[in-house]
Amino acid sequence: MTIATTFPLSPTASPTPADVRIERMADPGFGRVFTDHMAVAHYNATDGWHDLAIAPRQPLTVDPACAVLHYAQEIFEGLKAYRTADGGTVLFRPGANARRFAASARRLAMPELPEELFVESCRALVESEIDWIPTSDGGALYLRPFMIASETFLGVKPSSDYIYMVLASSVGAYFKGGPKAVTIWASENYTRAAPGGTGAAKCGGNYAASLAAQSEAIAKGCDQVVFLDAVERKYVEELGGMNVFFVFDDGSISTPPLSDTILAGITRDSLIALARDRGITVREERYSLDDWRADAASGRLTEAFACGTAAVVTPIGAVKATSGDFTIGSGGPGQLSTSLRAALVAVQTGAAPDTHGWLQRL
Repeated sequence: MTIATTFPLSPTASPTPADVRIERMADPGFGRVFTDHMAVAHYNATDGWHDLAIAPRQPLTVDPACAVLHYAQEIFEGLKAYRTADGGTVLFRPGANARRFAASARRLAMPELPEELFVESCRALVESEIDWIPTSDGGALYLRPFMIASETFLGVKPSSDYIYMVLASSVGAYFKGGPKAVTIWASENYTRAAPGGTGAAKCGGNYAASLAAQSEAIAKGCDQVVFLDAVERKYVEELGGMNVFFVFDDGSISTPPLSDTILAGITRDSLIALARDRGITVREERYSLDDWRADAASGRLTEAFACGTAAVVTPIGAVKATSGDFTIGSGGPGQLSTSLRAALVAVQTGAAPDTHGWLQRL
């Protein structure tokens, strides 16, 4: 079957006035300021992927029996487009997001979107919304590709119809004045994912399952929650939406190994590569909450940080848990995590050489 590979622009009849757009972009926060257009594609078994377009952003109209509302067949991604120092525009590692999106689709019994369509949908949308990229320090255009099951039926089976879309949102620096160290709650009650489950897929259900623990964390005065493994209930896996790293007094770094319970973070992979470029030893190994507490107390552990597309790197200053609280290092951002974050941001914005070929220029 021959499929279209371009997303033609169907411009909105009511574009946001320039002065209104500039005002919204002055302090956009994260995930609240949306652009005028979105990428759209549809799928069914007969036609495959079809009706590709960059269309006006507008509300969806779905039947109350739409499959996604009842059986949660839904996946998504998150990536950014940046303005570079030379005035250009780049996407950061869109191919990696495309491959992870396809892996999530396989796990949720959904059709795989070809990598070239995923990348082109993002490229075409950024090209149409390029004026929505903030010029402020830390500004970017955040892209949210997602796919939902759209067949109208009640019955437990994979949907026959799907809608793929990409939203674009102007975002500013996640932390004003630089990253702040956060306090996290180690959940010893809830788990995020179990072996054989959907933990390695980027689907909405994983995040919904984390919200009760996140609410518990907030009630305990914490900013985020970190989950332990579902089998032995002792090994650190990941935060509600971020991977986690540990820095030791010998200069080495460790992070939990990827499995079917941990999302393969693209920021995680990028930081590992940059650390190894510097000759830093990076281990992917299991690390228990008890070891975390003991190493923080002895000084063997000097830093800990979480990472993800939104905030890039988030220092962890303290951990609270039913089994005992502890502080990491000085309780503030660490030197290595700060340095690695700066190195990654420099590559993303074109201020440092892209030796790994991560940037796709528009």
